[in-house]
Order: sequence, then C-alpha cells, then structure tokens
Amino acid sequence: MVDCSWVRRLVLLTSVLVIVACAGPNTALYKPTLDDLTAQAPDSFLVDIQTSEGAITVKMRRHWSPLAVDRVWHLVENNFYAGARFYRMIDGFVAQWGYSGEPVRDSVWRDHPLDDEPVIGSNLQGTVSFARGGPSTRSFQLYINLADNERLDVLASGGVVGYPPVGEIVEGVEVPMGFYGAYADRTPSQDSIRVQGNDYLRREYPQLDSIITTRIIGSWR
Repeated sequence: MVDCSWVRRLVLLTSVLVIVACAGPNTALYKPTLDDLTAQAPDSFLVDIQTSEGAITVKMRRHWSPLAVDRVWHLVENNFYAGARFYRMIDGFVAQWGYSGEPVRDSVWRDHPLDDEPVIGSNLQGTVSFARGGPSTRSFQLYINLADNERLDVLASGGVVGYPPVGEIVEGVEVPMGFYGAYADRTPSQDSIRVQGNDYLRREYPQLDSIITTRIIGSWR
C-alpha cells in the first residue's frame, strides 16, 4: 500500500497557508477605524501576559487613566504585543516594553497618540504605566515599576506632570524581576527599533526577554 500520509500533510499545510494569506493583516491593528480608536474598555479587566520568563496577570483600572486603559484594551484584545521585547530593563526601577517588533504596525499607533491625563494611581512596585516623551505622546509603550517610584507621579516633562498608572500586577509580580537586565548600560536605540524592529533587537540584543502572547481573561463593567 502506498503511504499517502505526506500528501495529507502537504494538503493540510497548503490549506493553512491559504487561510492565513486570505485573512491578511489584522485591520484593527493596521487600519483602525474611529470605532476602534474610541471604543470604551470595561471598568476593569484582567490581562494574562505570557512572557519568556513566566506568566503575569495585570488588573487594568479604567478610572486611573480612561483614555490609556481604553487603548490597552484594544491592543491587548488584538494581541498587539505578541513578540514585543522588554528592551529597557533597569533593576530596581522599571521594565519597559511596547514596540511590537513590526515597524509598520508601530507606526500606525504612533500616529494616534493619546491626550494627557492626571495621575490618579501611584507608581508603586508592580503597577503598570504608559511611557511618554512629552505632551500627548502616550501611544503603546508601557513599563512595569520594579520598585516604589512615587517620584514618577509628579515628575514634570515638557509641561506635563506625572506618569499615570493604568493597572497593577495581581499575579506573577516576581516575574519581571527575572527579566534579562545586563544591557542596562547600553539600552537599545529606540530609533533603530522604530526602523528595524525585532530584526535589530535579535541581532544586537539576543537575550532580551519578550512577550509571547496576551489575552483578556476577565472583565467587570
């Protein structure tokens, strides 16, 4: 009898490739509509973040920073951060991530920055906040506070005061402590990440920890 198992495997692989090709890129990430950009998140929700170091569960709190939490809801729901590297790891301070690793995808969201909001929560150990580089520059970059960083509540930059937290780690708070931090003295160039994405990080910073996938596992309205 002729072994046709390889034929079946080939047909299955071809079918998968056809499905992927037909699906194309996620329009919610590459061509967000006004509804995508203005959709309101639940009052709070849980995000499961699977990283190369272990799992983290973050509880997002909309009342802390409504616009920013709405953005997190949309990005996480569409797995924007899959493949993102923790490119800035400073022991005793922060672990920062956000660039998806795909420059085209990142550029879409860099063109949709958020208005600034007041600081309601505090940058205590285990909280998650948006990074920014000046007024109205929050878009998709986040950081985890690895220590109590209350000074970030009132730090002024470009006339904007403070970095509003958006959530807090409720499980796996020890995981970020294990992220690879030996690149702290030569943090990756954000300009290079913008242009080359993960190709640059894999080549120059191969030991960086990363996000494998994200998913929403619970919400409260």
